Amino acid sequence: MATRPLQTPIGPAVAAAMRRLSESIEARLDAERERIALWLPVMLGAGIAAWFALPTKMHWIGLLLALAALALVGLLAGWQRRAGRMLVLGSAVAAAGMLLIWGRALWVEAPVLAAPVVTQFSGVVESVEPLPAKGQVRLILRPHGRPDLPPRVRLTADGVQGDGIAPGEAVGLRVRLMPPPAASLPGGYDFAQRAWFDRLGAVGTVMGEIRRAPGAGQGEQTLRARLSSHIHKQIDGSPGGIAAALVAGDRGAIDPADEEAMRRSGLAHLLSISGLHVTAVVTFAMLLAMRLLGLSRRLALGGYLLPLAAACAALVGGGYTLLAGAEVPTLRSFIAALLVLVAILLGREALTLRLVAAGALIVLLWRPEALAGPSFQLSFAAITAIVALHEGRWMQRFMARREEGWPRRLGRGIVGLVITGLVVEVALAPIALFHFHKAGLYGALANVVAIPLTTFVIMPAEALALLFDAVGLGAPFWWVAEQALKLLIWLAHSVADAPGAVATLPVFPPWGFGLAVFGGLWLLLWQTGWRRWGAVPLLAGMAVLFVQPRPDLLVTSDGKHVAAALPDGSYALLRDRAGDYVRDSVAEAAGIDAPLGALAELDHVICNRDFCRWTQRGRTILAARGRDRIEGSEMAAACAAADVVISDRWLPRECVGRWLTIDRDSLGQTGGLALYLGEPPRAAASLRAGDEHPWRRPPQVSGNDEAIPTISPAP
Repeated sequence: MATRPLQTPIGPAVAAAMRRLSESIEARLDAERERIALWLPVMLGAGIAAWFALPTKMHWIGLLLALAALALVGLLAGWQRRAGRMLVLGSAVAAAGMLLIWGRALWVEAPVLAAPVVTQFSGVVESVEPLPAKGQVRLILRPHGRPDLPPRVRLTADGVQGDGIAPGEAVGLRVRLMPPPAASLPGGYDFAQRAWFDRLGAVGTVMGEIRRAPGAGQGEQTLRARLSSHIHKQIDGSPGGIAAALVAGDRGAIDPADEEAMRRSGLAHLLSISGLHVTAVVTFAMLLAMRLLGLSRRLALGGYLLPLAAACAALVGGGYTLLAGAEVPTLRSFIAALLVLVAILLGREALTLRLVAAGALIVLLWRPEALAGPSFQLSFAAITAIVALHEGRWMQRFMARREEGWPRRLGRGIVGLVITGLVVEVALAPIALFHFHKAGLYGALANVVAIPLTTFVIMPAEALALLFDAVGLGAPFWWVAEQALKLLIWLAHSVADAPGAVATLPVFPPWGFGLAVFGGLWLLLWQTGWRRWGAVPLLAGMAVLFVQPRPDLLVTSDGKHVAAALPDGSYALLRDRAGDYVRDSVAEAAGIDAPLGALAELDHVICNRDFCRWTQRGRTILAARGRDRIEGSEMAAACAAADVVISDRWLPRECVGRWLTIDRDSLGQTGGLALYLGEPPRAAASLRAGDEHPWRRPPQVSGNDEAIPTISPAP
């Protein structure tokens, strides 16, 4: 009698399903074949980001091996298949990104000051950055004849002390120096990382008079400094600071309150020279060049007009980029402008995502560390969102020219500007919340007025004013620019002060941010229906942010400042005399937009000269605030009765809290802390254990030729 299997074997079914899945992916990739190249800078950036995210060399090497294995999988899948080629090339580019940033970090290695020190030295001024709004001058110096000091230091001097100092000048000065500070709280700004790539080994302040050579102060300032000074003479105060920022990228004279209002209202991008400014300059230069060169019949009829005008525009754009300091947004915009000019000359479509990808690739190859900064992320996210939106068919249909009256055409343009602003705000929100813990909600509406005002009134008025200043007739144009700038500042304050203008949230976990970025890129870079899948990781990443609890306690890296959450959602500080920087850092880490109170003034907090004690979420907190020495035997009982003990000094062995004891020793290992007192309690640190990034374990110099040897001891 014939028999048959009672079950269908699972192997062939799985193989068939995998084959269908592979064919489906291949078909989708074939439909997206013109968009695949857009993922090259994404994979390069993924490798760079992985190096920043992973803490040790073993992790970096392990990821490189995993990428090599993934490339082999791609080869096994078949080089003739798009999926196979994508796996091989994507893995190779990601590995190249990791090696690129690793090599860059080693290339810029320079010694860092080991500990705070007061010293005096002579040196050469490398750069000068006036900060008139704060009454200060920021200097970068190269110490001379002091191998015990870092090769480059950044100093802040009083505005009177630094008056007239020019780059290249030799000075002598007494200073208080300290190592570049790491983030004072989890999720805060890590200046030590940026300083490493800028080769800054110490920061500090000038104490007393700056000694200068006879005849000093007669050296020529940079063109940027002279241009900023001229603008400040024409327009006083914060409007003059914004005018200088738009032309020369010098933001030092902007009032902090006005700058914060611009940030809260979503207009801060106007202060950073980027696409808007470079595009205006290059476009104006090209149109002017075409008009002037068109006066020559030979050039016009010979077909040389467009190439020569493009060359003139490129030269003007390059000069403007150098004048503005060649920051990442400016450089990205200049590269994009060059690519647009080349596309125009070749008769190709000028503004595409391929152009944006090429710009990102060039910036990452030149300065891979830029990826970790908000400037790169915000600028490329904004331009990618804009181009992807306007490449969409429905947006093209909506914005297409048609026979209609000017009111409808104007209304359509305004609606298009609002839609673009909303898309950009959505694209930038995760980045702003990750880096600054806040995001403006009304930026799209504010930009409807601010962008045309800046593009068609302020910048042309400034350009004409500078042009006519050559013959002493620039005053009317300066007046127009000043009134428009005052209107811009009023708009910023009006929007910033509106109820609900700013959304604030606590620390955004890096893995959640990575999910949101991946989802956003998937939505923006693909064209066919599977782009919608990107909404899943995007929403998941944002959900991670929205469910993040606010920390119950925040402890800064020096232990001096403790902030406790209150039942009404606000926070109170242990030391109510904390400065603005500390208050801003605490507010950002806590995800609040409200003033900080004083712990000592609360009814449930008991304070004496040395300690404050209170109960929070069922746990007892003991925080030191005095400077007097207390014997360990006297503290033992109080510490044993507390769940958390916090001090900015070294605590004696007898002082041990029931859950956590925080003092100078432990903070040296963890950095700033965010404590969550739920069940179970947990602590988040700003420093990771075993972090092997070079700015965490740099070569050190002592600043006094005694404390730390500058060479390795003999074996």
